[in-house]
Amino acid sequence: MKVTILTHREKEAGGDLDVVIGQVGKALTARGHTASVLAVHGDLRKLLSGISRRKPDVIFNLMETFGDNELGAVGLAGVLELMSIPYTGGGPGEIYLQEDKALTKKLLAYEGILCPDYAVFRPDAGLETGGNLHMPLFVKPLRMDGSIGIDAKALVHSSDDLMKRVSFIHKTVHDAALAEEFIEGREFYVGVLGNDDPQALPPLEMDFSEMPEGKPHIVDAKAKWDEKSSEYKGTRVRLAEVADDVAARLKKVAVGAYRALQVRDYGRIDLRLADTGEIHVIEVNASCYLEQSSEFATAAAAAGIDYPDLINRILELAMQRFAARGNRVTAGHGK
Repeated sequence: MKVTILTHREKEAGGDLDVVIGQVGKALTARGHTASVLAVHGDLRKLLSGISRRKPDVIFNLMETFGDNELGAVGLAGVLELMSIPYTGGGPGEIYLQEDKALTKKLLAYEGILCPDYAVFRPDAGLETGGNLHMPLFVKPLRMDGSIGIDAKALVHSSDDLMKRVSFIHKTVHDAALAEEFIEGREFYVGVLGNDDPQALPPLEMDFSEMPEGKPHIVDAKAKWDEKSSEYKGTRVRLAEVADDVAARLKKVAVGAYRALQVRDYGRIDLRLADTGEIHVIEVNASCYLEQSSEFATAAAAAGIDYPDLINRILELAMQRFAARGNRVTAGHGK
């Protein structure tokens, strides 16, 4: 098939492409597909004309934002929907649900899936408190990902620190603030692959054992991006060493969350195993990062799925979804 890998540049002119683009392209061509890359910053005309010129059979969507809009993935998916071209990953509705962490929690609660108790502090609201929440609280932007707005001060132990952190997010990130009870325990990541019959991959665990004493056991922006920081050096992800029953429970919760948020094709569920034994969903990451050494690809490899097979399986899942949708539409018109 003709596959267009859709991605974004950091700047309008030039700007390096993420290494994952080349990796995905190589994986696709290794299985006989013709792959091209369309990298756009924030030019909608360029996006539309680039797709029209290439006439792809399917789009491998790796665009996480559009221009300077950190939340542009929703609109981008809407454009692809209107063009009626098959594409990998979530649609505009699914992406919106995943981005709004309060909506995520409400859907999970409806399905009986545990997540930390929380409160939302919006910029246009009056003076608020954390209600009946128990300290410490973890405070983060409501809709951002990639640990934007998260550092060591995100974990607060008093009402004063809570309001300072809420104000910080309002002023610097320009988003509502989500304060949730911090779950003491172990942090796990479970990748899920599939649609009608999603498969949970082997759980991974975030190892905080090398974190400097006194540093909170959280994955903040430094731990994720600053390779020179003690937070980055003090954390590493490894295959989880847990009893079979615990692994089964982690997978069950992950698949439940995946279904509740209607994640499509692939995603990663972040979990905390509390000291009490309860499993809480922390984040649902639809269309998670696919770099060859990422958590998702590492878990797939542990399940016996090599990288080219993983990428092409995601492509097949997207094509199957669109084929099934076409059959439903045809059936509906025939009534």
